[in-house]
Amino acid sequence: MAKKFYITTPIYYVNARPHIGHAYTTIACDAIARRLRMLGAETYFLTGTDEHGQKIERAAQAAGKTPQQLTDEVSSEFRALWDRMGITYDDYIRTTSDRHKRGVQALWRRIRDNGYIYQGSYTGQYCVFDELYVDVVGPGAPCPECGRPTETVKEENYFFKLSAFAEPLLELYAEHPDWIRPETRRNEVMSFVRSGLRDLSISRSTFSWGIPVPDDPKHVIYVWLDALANYITALGYGSDDKALYDKFWPADVQMIGKEIVRFHCVYWPAFLMAAGLPVPKGIVAHGWLLFEESKMSKSRGNIVRAETILDVLGADALRYFLLREVVFGQDGSFSFDALVQRYNADLANGLGNLASRTLTMIARYFRGEIPYPAAAISQRAGDNAIAEAARQVIAESGALFDQYQFSRALEVAWGLVAAVDKYIVENEPWALGEKQDEESRSRLATILYTSAEALRIVTALVHPIIPDATAKIWAQLGLGEIRKFSISDLKWGQLQLGSKLGNVEAVFPRADKSAIERMQKMEEQQRTPSPADTQPAATAPVATPGSAAKPAAVAPDGKITIDDFAKVELRVGQVKAAEKVKGADKLLRLEVDLGTEVRQVVAGIAESYAPEMLIGRKVVIVANLAPRKLRGLESNGMIVAASPEGGKAVLASFLEDVPVGTRLK
Repeated sequence: MAKKFYITTPIYYVNARPHIGHAYTTIACDAIARRLRMLGAETYFLTGTDEHGQKIERAAQAAGKTPQQLTDEVSSEFRALWDRMGITYDDYIRTTSDRHKRGVQALWRRIRDNGYIYQGSYTGQYCVFDELYVDVVGPGAPCPECGRPTETVKEENYFFKLSAFAEPLLELYAEHPDWIRPETRRNEVMSFVRSGLRDLSISRSTFSWGIPVPDDPKHVIYVWLDALANYITALGYGSDDKALYDKFWPADVQMIGKEIVRFHCVYWPAFLMAAGLPVPKGIVAHGWLLFEESKMSKSRGNIVRAETILDVLGADALRYFLLREVVFGQDGSFSFDALVQRYNADLANGLGNLASRTLTMIARYFRGEIPYPAAAISQRAGDNAIAEAARQVIAESGALFDQYQFSRALEVAWGLVAAVDKYIVENEPWALGEKQDEESRSRLATILYTSAEALRIVTALVHPIIPDATAKIWAQLGLGEIRKFSISDLKWGQLQLGSKLGNVEAVFPRADKSAIERMQKMEEQQRTPSPADTQPAATAPVATPGSAAKPAAVAPDGKITIDDFAKVELRVGQVKAAEKVKGADKLLRLEVDLGTEVRQVVAGIAESYAPEMLIGRKVVIVANLAPRKLRGLESNGMIVAASPEGGKAVLASFLEDVPVGTRLK
């Protein structure tokens, strides 16, 4: 076992509030960190937020805030959620912090001084959403990563000689087959590198929200070079105090989602190689958490907040479900029904019931003291079978956990829970408890000791994943604080005879159907309803052809409240591109800049406006309308226009200039 261990989450981009997709990565890292501490390793666990880039600058402008105000607000929400969930991070890095800025500029200088940065010019497509230069042709061409329209960028930039690192990267992957896990991600990365690497633009000069390039402050450093450096700047790289860097770098594990594999497995090691610094020991990429069969995202409107689950079922329920239900490395589905079903089956009826029934019987029949098992002569085969099963579980679950096979590790542990449940049912300790003869009392002591010892072992093994409940069970067993227990010493027979139990109480009360309904209702209240459910006053939107809009809920006099109107998110957009939809006389395909992103909108205004008339025009967009597909094209929003009966649509517009992205109130 390593004496020290450094693990990192990706730093989360502050363009949206945290949801359980973010929590998934953080929980996995927290479980690893907790287990390593129980194994005696000096563990350093880093998380934080990524706060620079054009997308943030535009989002702040649209919200009427400074970028710093916006990032302060959202970053504090991430940190507050991790604290509420009991995440045991050792440091929380923000890319707007002075220590990070110093470290990034130090890394830039080192790469530059080593001859891997040069000046040039870039003309091509840029995806603001992914903060990514993409190899596609034409204004508005879709990003190959996310599918959103790209923007044409032409500016003087600094470039990184990424092309010089194709062979060193391929050697890294070949010499260390487990450097990227799982293997599917490794194969993707190798294929990408083998296809040829082009030099990478690593500065921007058309916006200012970023870290200035050393000695050339009219440029800001590319957000991904900035963000990736957090893993070393948090350790003091670039400062006078590099004790943590010297101790913990390179990182043992960097946990990421599969959508950012290229940045971490190609760009990041290349930057480090160029600077003459060690690369991390390994990158582990997990799959997506799907809700309603799609990756959770703010733009899709299908996110689930962790707070909803914390309020109803608690943090352990969320932690257990995510790491038990989802095979780590693969995509997994989330639903409230599956969450409650898993909670009741495994936690309430499984571990919780085993703890409650075992400890309650010890309290009732042995005055709350761990009983002495019977002499070996009176033991049965079933007693030894439980002991042997526990020994196997200790070995198997530990090995699986160390390979980040959380679901299998938990499955193995719950196999012991099921075996003990069956053991208790077959041996009927409650029947023996009614008898007072010595043989019955001795047999009862053996059954309850065996059950309690198996409970202790399961509790210790799964503590990194469900820390709150296991800490309570451990205390109920009379064992004190579980965080002080060394899991490397875990073996059968360590439960002290005659030790006094703590106060016995249920740790996982059963959840009924109302739990699902409450969580669904809480999420519905947090989501902004689609404008299909309510119409803004004063203007009549041009309905998306083929969509079925439900009538708004209105009072008997036909009026709606200000709260109803506030649910519709109207924003100022600027048309970047427009063209007719093939085979549809009334439809235009528009690319509309909303400040934080460029949206594709399909609108039924072709009879009123020629495409060339719309380029550069500012329009009003219903921004929170659920996406619809029309003629095979996805429309993400609705153009607002007046439609006189029998006349042509007239776009809503402004007499005075209004910034792109501004919300209408």
